[in-house]
Order: sequence, then structure tokens, then C-alpha cells
Amino acid sequence: MSKTKKKKTITTVLRNYFITGVVVLIPIGFTLYLSKILIGISSKLIPENINPNSYLPFAIPGLEIIISIILITIVGGLSLSFLGKRILKLIDDLFKRIPFLRTIYSAILQMTESFSNKDNDKKSVVLVEYPRKGVWAVGFATKENKGDMAKRTNQKLINVFVPTTPNPTSGFLLMFPIDDVIYLNMTFEEASKFIVSAGTSSGKN
Repeated sequence: MSKTKKKKTITTVLRNYFITGVVVLIPIGFTLYLSKILIGISSKLIPENINPNSYLPFAIPGLEIIISIILITIVGGLSLSFLGKRILKLIDDLFKRIPFLRTIYSAILQMTESFSNKDNDKKSVVLVEYPRKGVWAVGFATKENKGDMAKRTNQKLINVFVPTTPNPTSGFLLMFPIDDVIYLNMTFEEASKFIVSAGTSSGKN
């Protein structure tokens, strides 16, 4: 084997190793990065006087996330009880009476209810032509637009949130004619997995 061929072989092997390393490390790194963000958010949400890490001689990474999950689960359980529903109703009425908070609270509440509705889980994931004809994007149909925009265009419009990759929490709110929207047989979770993985995942578990 000539020196040139041997050099090319070594270069090819090293390049393949490097690409494999990148493929292996990207999901691990991204997961750790997101975990770090979640830990940071959780540590700020939990008061220091009830955070075990404030009393332990050493901090346990991720403990705040576990506590947050437990607290959220408890709140969810209490909200289904008679007393919990009464308290939530009072909080709901309070937020809806404060001028500035009312707008933000109502918008977030509607969005949350739209995505958490199990009956419409497989009816919200859509395929739309965006950003130009012949190019397709996965989006989430939120609700039919019956406001002034639909009246002005004289069309039946539907609001579609088209998320970005790999961060699906940001994106674009677009309005499409209902006939231009293709509904997919995918759940919200499957579509989110497809978007976060930049299309490398089919979205199926």
C-alpha cells in the first residue's frame, strides 16, 4: 500500500470517528444543557427554606426537578378535588379582573387548554406549505380564526403555530385557509419529538 493511500485511509478513519463522536455527543450535550436550564429554573422556583440543597453539606443536582415534579403532581391532584376547584375558580376570577394580567393569563390559559385537550390531540398536528409553495412545515392548529382577519380576507382561516427546530417553544403564528391545511395522524408528543430531533425521528415511540 502506497503512503498516499495509507494517509487517505487514516484520514478517512479519523474523519468517521469524528463524525460518529459528534453524532453521539450532540444529543447527550443537548440533553445535559436542557437539564441544566431546568435545574436552574427549578432552584429559583423552590424557596430556600424548603429546598433540601440549602441544608445538605453538598448539593444534589436535579433534586429541585424531582421536588418540582412532586409539587406539580400534588397541585394537579388537589385541583381535581372539590375544594381545589373552588380555590382555582377564585384565582381564575382574580386574574381575569386585573387589566394587564388578564390579557396574558387568558392567552396562556387558552393555549394550554388547546394543547392539553386529549380529544383533539390527533387533530391539532398539521402540515402546511411554509415558507413558500412546495416547502412543507409541521405545525399545531390552535383554533379557527373567527375574528376581523377572517372577515377582511373573506376566508375561513385557522391559526397555526409553526415551531422552530430544535427549540419548539419559539416559532411563528400563521393563519391559513382551512382548505390549505393537512391534518396529520400524529399526537402532540410525536410531532414535538419530530421537531426537536430536526426530522431524524419519526415521532413514534
